[in-house]
Amino acid sequence: MKSDSYKTIIKPSEEVLFKDKNSKFFGYAFPVTTEDDVKIHLEDLKKQHHQARHWCYAYQIGTEAITYRTNDDGEPSNSAGMPIYGQIQSFEVTNVLVVVVRYFGGVKLGVGGLINAYKTGAQLALDASKIIIRTINIAFLITFDYKNMNTVMRVIKEKNLRITNQKLELDCQINISVRKNEADSIFEIFDNFYEIDIKKV
Repeated sequence: MKSDSYKTIIKPSEEVLFKDKNSKFFGYAFPVTTEDDVKIHLEDLKKQHHQARHWCYAYQIGTEAITYRTNDDGEPSNSAGMPIYGQIQSFEVTNVLVVVVRYFGGVKLGVGGLINAYKTGAQLALDASKIIIRTINIAFLITFDYKNMNTVMRVIKEKNLRITNQKLELDCQINISVRKNEADSIFEIFDNFYEIDIKKV
């Protein structure tokens, strides 16, 4: 069975610092769900570190359809963005942006040195983050007449389902959120009741 959970972070990491031959590498990790989130964090960091030389980053968004991007921001090709992305993969996190900001210290590190520095900056940022496990959920809307309320509520209680919204009048509507791996069986239970309607939303 395919996993229906994923790892992510819920708040930005603390700033971390890695130094190598007078160059300073500041690492950050941020929770993101859209490319706009990414832009906002990058703009903030560019203001905060306006004298830095490079703002290299990688991000990954999504749980099933994955979008990712790496950016070397002027460093030699694949010496910054990919090592950062490698850490996102090794920590197995998604919906995350990792940025490593470099202040050049006057001594060239060479490609090997850069790869190590950006990898370490990213690793320290993710180490400093609180990583949590979230489930991939499917949302359903259940519609039924008030007289069927007990039947619906009994299943919700037995299966320990999470109600996200409800409107209980003569015609009732309840929104539930179900773990992906359990979604088909929950759908079937409600679908088998005459007079109770369930659909994905």
